Amino acid sequence: MKVNQIDITNDMKISDLINQFDESGVLGAGRVARACNILTDMIQDEDMKVFMSLGGPLIPGGMRNIVTKMINEGHVDLIVSSGANITHDLVEAFGGSHYRHEGKDDEELNEEGIGRIADINVGSEDFTIFETEITRIFEQIASEKQSISIQELLHEIGLLVEDENSFVAAAARNDVPIFAPGLIDSMMGLQLWIFNQDHDFVVDAVADMHYLSDIVFGAEKVGAILLGGGLTKHYTLASNVIKGGLDAAIQITMDRPEAGSLGGAPLEEAKSWAKARCGSSLASVVGDVTVIFPLIYAAALDKINNSD
Repeated sequence: MKVNQIDITNDMKISDLINQFDESGVLGAGRVARACNILTDMIQDEDMKVFMSLGGPLIPGGMRNIVTKMINEGHVDLIVSSGANITHDLVEAFGGSHYRHEGKDDEELNEEGIGRIADINVGSEDFTIFETEITRIFEQIASEKQSISIQELLHEIGLLVEDENSFVAAAARNDVPIFAPGLIDSMMGLQLWIFNQDHDFVVDAVADMHYLSDIVFGAEKVGAILLGGGLTKHYTLASNVIKGGLDAAIQITMDRPEAGSLGGAPLEEAKSWAKARCGSSLASVVGDVTVIFPLIYAAALDKINNSD
């Protein structure tokens, strides 16, 4: 089959562009189109539970409203997030902000109390707001419960957050569970440890596995949207090994496979571990999540709306 050259027109929609990628069918364009097609199918399949993993600085990188929309639209059924993305969601929910980096020297930023994430800045004042509010929420939850799983803790936090753009709050309102196996490795985890110095409050990470395994066993099919690599990707894959693996998945990551990292491993490798089923629909795209995922989700929405 020959490669079709990509045509650009003045009035084309994002779905038209992705269709052009699909007709080309090669290199990054072909992979992006395949990921879009799989995402569209996952969203439209009523028998499929869709898991989403959030690794890397996606929330400070501008993805917050997209994740929240997917929850509110019923396009995702479960989230596995890094502790950092949850922290940064709550920073904004509590009135803090993220700022575009203006090229200052990092030692100068340190003197000004500003932390840098690539070209994103966060000020110490924004984290001070976060620390005050999350401690207040911890106190409210601990007054009612002495032991709680991570997923239950995040659900209770979400119910107490008044911000319609917060994905943590949206997940709680829509009964979409959030799992965060690396929660302690974040500013929120640090505040939880500080809180526990003078409170009898136990957060049980193992308890999450009971609930998660029930979801996996109760699902007819499971699909996954893997944004970034690392722990969140592995937790999503490994949670499905108990039932033979994922039925469909897309991953977008900047990680490369040569070093043997899980983050850079193509999804096909997961078949050897029974983390993805043989015959499953898979697409691995190497690229920036904050560029590629908004494009394919916008195109998927257009395809879905035009099929109604």
